[in-house]
Amino acid sequence: MELKNILSGLEGLKVKGDLTIDITNVDSDSRNIKKNGLFVAIKGFDVDGHDYIKEAIKKGAVAVIASIDADKKLLKEIMDKVTLILAPDSRLALAICACNFYDNPSRKFKLVGITGTKGKTTTSFMVKSILEKSGKKVGLIGTIATYIGDKKLEDSDRTTPESIKLQEIFSKMVKAKCEVVIMEVSSQSLKLNRVAGCDFDIGVFTNFSEDHISAKEHPDMKDYFESKLKLFDMCKVCYVNADDIQTSKIPKLLPDKKIFTYGIDNYCNLLAKDITTTNSTVDYKVKIGSRNERVKIDIPGRFTVYNSLAAIAITTTLGCTADAIKEALIDLKVPGRSELVENSKGLTIMIDYAHSPESLENILAATKSYTKGRLISLFGCGGDRDPGKRPLMGEISGRIADFTIITSDNPRTEDPTKIVNQIEEGMKKTKGKYICIVDRIEAIKYAIKMANKNDIIVLAGKGHEPYQEINHEKHPFDERIIVNDIIKGNL
Repeated sequence: MELKNILSGLEGLKVKGDLTIDITNVDSDSRNIKKNGLFVAIKGFDVDGHDYIKEAIKKGAVAVIASIDADKKLLKEIMDKVTLILAPDSRLALAICACNFYDNPSRKFKLVGITGTKGKTTTSFMVKSILEKSGKKVGLIGTIATYIGDKKLEDSDRTTPESIKLQEIFSKMVKAKCEVVIMEVSSQSLKLNRVAGCDFDIGVFTNFSEDHISAKEHPDMKDYFESKLKLFDMCKVCYVNADDIQTSKIPKLLPDKKIFTYGIDNYCNLLAKDITTTNSTVDYKVKIGSRNERVKIDIPGRFTVYNSLAAIAITTTLGCTADAIKEALIDLKVPGRSELVENSKGLTIMIDYAHSPESLENILAATKSYTKGRLISLFGCGGDRDPGKRPLMGEISGRIADFTIITSDNPRTEDPTKIVNQIEEGMKKTKGKYICIVDRIEAIKYAIKMANKNDIIVLAGKGHEPYQEINHEKHPFDERIIVNDIIKGNL
């Protein structure tokens, strides 16, 4: 593709060189550049892509996009070797170039974007299940993995991929004849323009609570909220949770957008009534089309009602019937979300991805309501992430659980003992019984040893993740395997 066509739609560029040259590959990672490549230099949190421009040229880059404020000495050295494009925002430039390079694939299917602090993954799996029950070919991109139909393309290392990878995945989905693609859209992807240029048909904002406040994420809750809200600028039809304090404000904030609501307690377009919860299910009445229907899901808890309402809103917009919705939801299973681990001891051990104060409170409160014996809570907090939520989560578990085991999660580059101590500060504000065991495997051993068949162990925070991240390395850590290895005596 000619370079000028790849740059189409970008404004404020300064160019030196030939724009008619043929480009065969585009990337922001110099290691991936091949002959006749376009390298886009991005200044990241830890690495500055401008330091790798010369390496990209050696690999075969014939054009380079750099930041308009890049080092002038460097630019002077390379300007006669390649076509040089200076952009006001090279991240945005990468996203638009990626869309153009792959021929704007998101215009060739219905694209659904789901954002929010919690519920993105479960809602996206619900939507996928309903659409497939309706006979549609579906793609899914999210926190757990990327799928085309039942085929998993790859596990995910982040909720929303970098823009060039995202458009490549979209292109594969077009070739596979996907009719609808569902994507979890993170606040970071919106803030950093990873989804710029995407043609969203439907957007959902599930809820909003404290999370992702750190030096490498969002400086404050205002920035976090405004980043998420950018999704609605890109959508034709939008849905929000009418019961969430922040998301309920969105229709007034965006009066010109087509925004619909769903909820339980407040006036809304899609209302759940007559809710019944058991130890393994939740069901409720909701109006789908012209009929009142009773919907049942094998994931207990009030949060499941909200997630399923969002899914119903999306799928009815896409033409799915009440029968397809009900059949799909009763059969639903989501990896790492209220997932029970089968084991030879017959213990009830649940894995859940809850890693924020509100999500931890939701899973513990829901589980506590049907626990015959003790609720044993085991969790930690991720390193290099918002430290403010750590004591809050300790206080929540101390208040709800019968016994808490404070342990490590993904410490990343932080000292795990320091994180555990910060969680403990909140625990001390309660009368809850607890123990601190930094090693997560030893912590799980302790939980299994103390539990009986009437107890429920909740292993929170890791969910679907098959690894533990320590000092930039991901070590194998699948809690389904670990639980059974402990019970078999292999650990």
